[in-house]
Amino acid sequence: MLEISGLSAAYGQLTAIRDISLTVESGGILAVIGANGAGKSTLLKTIAGQLKATTGSIRFDGADVTALSTHERARRGIVLVPEGRRLFGSLTVHENLQIALSAKRSGVWSLESVYELFPLVAERRRRRAGDLSGGEQQATAIARALIANPAVLLLDEVSLGLAPAIVGQLYDRLPLILEQGTAILLVEQDVAQARRVSDEVHCLLQGRTSLAGKDLDLADISRAYFGAEATA
Repeated sequence: MLEISGLSAAYGQLTAIRDISLTVESGGILAVIGANGAGKSTLLKTIAGQLKATTGSIRFDGADVTALSTHERARRGIVLVPEGRRLFGSLTVHENLQIALSAKRSGVWSLESVYELFPLVAERRRRRAGDLSGGEQQATAIARALIANPAVLLLDEVSLGLAPAIVGQLYDRLPLILEQGTAILLVEQDVAQARRVSDEVHCLLQGRTSLAGKDLDLADISRAYFGAEATA
């Protein structure tokens, strides 16, 4: 579904990610973990087209999309839920969701189906997005992305700043999304949550891949997450 090969990206002269390769299978979930500054959000921004790749390629459904704009990638089915949610605070929840209809592809997700997936979002549909709690905003941001009917959903820091109970509720919805055939590339600092829901874990350290695979040992993950010197 999504194949990243030798991908690098930079902010000006500062290289943020280097030579990253990974694959997200159709209907699967891959978690990218790492500490602050590891390059996780930069990776998602580059895949979504918000940041230009300096080297490497991004192939989606067999086609090279490395040079396509963010809008063109969304039309093809690559949709990002950004860190910080980026909702329009002055608009209602329902109005925020309606905005996504302009990029909607054919598929199972609609206003009605995302309201069914997130009952709390349905209950808050007439409230201004700026008045919602952090968990309500995150659920709304995911619902907005789903309305576009993504083939690959890019989730950036779902748990950031949220209470554990709320995080658990959001993560419990991910299998329901996968059941509809949507693949998920998940960026997360919470290693336990990432391991619980993902098929495979990909760890970044200082912009590079430090570990990748399935059923990884927690000690190996810890070394890859913080660097070998952290455990010396």
